[in-house]
This record gives sequence, C-alpha cells and structure tokens, in this order.
Amino acid sequence: MVQPLNLKNALGLDALPRLAAVGAGGKTTFLMQLAREFAPDVLLTTSTHLAVEQAAQANTHIILHSQEEITAIFKKGIHGITLITGDEVGEGRLAGLPLKWLNQIAHLADQANLPLLVEADGSRRLPLKAPASHEPVLPTWVREVVVCAGLSAIGASIDSRHVHRPEILAKLAHQEIGSAVTSKTITTVLMDAAGGLKNIPPNAKKIALLNQADDELREAAGGQIARDLISIYDNVVITSLSDMTAPVKGVYAPTAGIILAAGKSDRFFGEQKVLLDWFGEPFVRQVALTALNANLDPVFVIAGAEFGAIKQTLAGLPVVVLENKDWETGQSSSIRTGVRNLPGRVRSIIFLLADQPQVTRTMLTALIEEHRQTAAPIIAPLVEDRRANPVLFDRVTFKHLMALQGDTGGRSVFSKYQVDYLIWLDRLMIFDVDTQEDYSRLLTAYGARYDP
Repeated sequence: MVQPLNLKNALGLDALPRLAAVGAGGKTTFLMQLAREFAPDVLLTTSTHLAVEQAAQANTHIILHSQEEITAIFKKGIHGITLITGDEVGEGRLAGLPLKWLNQIAHLADQANLPLLVEADGSRRLPLKAPASHEPVLPTWVREVVVCAGLSAIGASIDSRHVHRPEILAKLAHQEIGSAVTSKTITTVLMDAAGGLKNIPPNAKKIALLNQADDELREAAGGQIARDLISIYDNVVITSLSDMTAPVKGVYAPTAGIILAAGKSDRFFGEQKVLLDWFGEPFVRQVALTALNANLDPVFVIAGAEFGAIKQTLAGLPVVVLENKDWETGQSSSIRTGVRNLPGRVRSIIFLLADQPQVTRTMLTALIEEHRQTAAPIIAPLVEDRRANPVLFDRVTFKHLMALQGDTGGRSVFSKYQVDYLIWLDRLMIFDVDTQEDYSRLLTAYGARYDP
C-alpha cells in the first residue's frame, strides 16, 4: 500500500535542497515541517524578519552578530534542526541575514552536505500577501522557490486584517481595497511577475504551495487554482499543514505522454497496424488525440520504421514526432528517446502503445489523479489481476528508464520501486491486436459503446 504523501516527495526535492519559501499562509510552519522530514541535520536561515516564538521550533537557534562567527559554527558542526538568524530587533522579531552572510552559509552547507532552507520574506502571519519593492530577498544560489498562499483568505476582504500589503495586492489583482478575495485573486497574484514570481532566479524550480485546505471546499478551490498555475509553475502542492498525519492533499504537475510507435508492425488489409482505422481515425492518431484530451503535456510520438507515414498521419496535432533510428535494437531505445527529450518541468510520464486506441481519456485521467494524491513512483492499471497499459512513471524512475537496454520496456523497472496498482474493470484494456481477427473482434466489441 502506498504511504501518505509527505512534503519532500510532493515537492519533488532531492536530498540536498537549496530552497527558499516566500509568500504567506503558513510559510514558517511549512519550513519547519519540511526540515523535520530532512532530519536529523538540517540548516534553516532567513533573509527577512522572523518571530522570536517561531524560532523556538528549531532544535538549535544560533544568533549571529558578525560574519566571522559563521565559520566557527560550521567547524563545531551542525546538529539537529539548526536555525541561524540575526539578533532580536524589537517587537518580538529576529533580523534576517545579509546576502553576503547567506552566501557564505550556502558555501559551507555545500561542503558539509547539509540541506538548506531559507525564509525569504515576511507576511505577519496573514494568509495572503504581495511583495513590497524590497521583497523577496532571494539568493542567486537558490534552486527551488516555494511560493505560499493561504486558502483561508478566500471570501475575506482585501484589507490589513487578512492581507499583508493589501494596497499592492489589490493593484496586482485588479480589484478594489475591501473587495473579496476569490480563487481568481490568488491565481492572478501568484502568476504576476511583480507578485508570486517576483525575483525568482531564472534557473530555480518554481513551486506553488496552497496551504490551509482544511475542508473539502478549500481543497476544491485549491484544485481550481492549481490547474491554472501549472501553466507557469513547475509544481503546485495543496496542503493542510494542521493535519499532521496527511498534510499533503494533492500534487499538480505536468504529466507527459509518450506514445510508442517505433516498431515495424505487420500489415493488416494492406495497412500498417498503427495506421488501421478506429472510428474514422488511424490508431496512432486516435491515441494521440486521447492523450491531448487528457491534458498530457507534452505529447511525444516515438516513430521508427514508419516515421514518415506516422508523421504525416499526425499532421496538424500539437504533438512532437521523434525519430528513433535505433528502433531495431528494441523498445528500450524508444523509451530512452522519449525521456531524453522531456522538458525539466515534467513530473511524470504516461507511456501509451500506438496499437491500443481503446485506451480512454477516463483511464488517463484516473492515473493522473492517483499520482496527484500519492506521487507513487509507478502507477499501473490492474485488470482481472493482470497488469495493463498505459503505465505512469514518476520522475524518480527516469534514471532507471534511461538505463534500459535491448528489447525491454518499463516493466523492467517495476522491481526497483513500489508499484501502485489501479483497479480497472474494463477487460478490453488488456486486448491486443495481433491478427486480423483480433482487429475485427475489437471493432465489434467497441462498435456500440465507443466513448473516448
């Protein structure tokens, strides 16, 4: 059984993150919970003011008075969850550290192989904020930026009781002071270059964290916002950080579709198998249409023996046809071709077979939704106790997919990861077209009920 999703896996972080959190709605709580997942030894710091009582959540709190003290701290060793800040500056707040000091801390953290988390702006513990001209303070070495927003703001007024810097936020959202915060308000602000995207280093991964999804209505609102944000953000995570047993409620990230169509298929009635008719469309074109209708992005078609014919068949569709010149070496070469060309922001892949046009958008959506809830490394349909296609692979598996050789497919990777099986009741999902009789039987079976 797949374990509840934690923050580290939901955000897709490696063992040594260089992560900064900005925004509002539980930013410090998020960093502390994430630090506990990276325990035992984790380093936290801040480029902005931090409440004194929040610092108490760390195992060790070190106050710096000069840059010279940094080297001595690392020589002594970092033990447990260690927070480094400036001195108290009044009103119960601790000072953030200058960029020069942060740069030195990052350099020493690299040498010590320590995870490093940074709080990069303040929000006065309100659920929503807009950055001022001097915010956020993001070091250039940051590799992941988590932009936080609290869903409890929805329905509240854009005023100083609910929003930090309401005048700036209202301007960004094209609303009036005192008007209601809506899902669109949060989406608009988080997608603005002067809002949620402000000062993010060009090569840093952009992650939106929608916290306070403490009931079904807020969780649904978070899903609505996430579907819009994913066009710009690499990953959107919906959380309820007050729920200690299952803080992650959903993960939204791009899922690519890779359609395997490189082999030299037998001819059926004078046509290649992948070009047979399926209710008015060639097999491979129907599979591509289904992938697009399920919002897979990007969609790659790996062609080999029939590259020219397949490319012509797919003309006009927003898919990329990649030629696998090594197709005769086996399916692994097509898998490597697809994975190698994926953009960095893709979190998962669904592999589809070009000769299975009966696969539906409903099935693809079910795989994506299961991954959204679990971030499982591999998700496969299970039909009558038999594994079926298509199969979803999370990014953590990509290194093993790239290592495949010969005539082997993704099944060779199953033994290396925990597989989440999705029970599916349609036995025709395991039907293969290997003969002309198979083709006739498939058309007969679907003739009265085809609904992609």
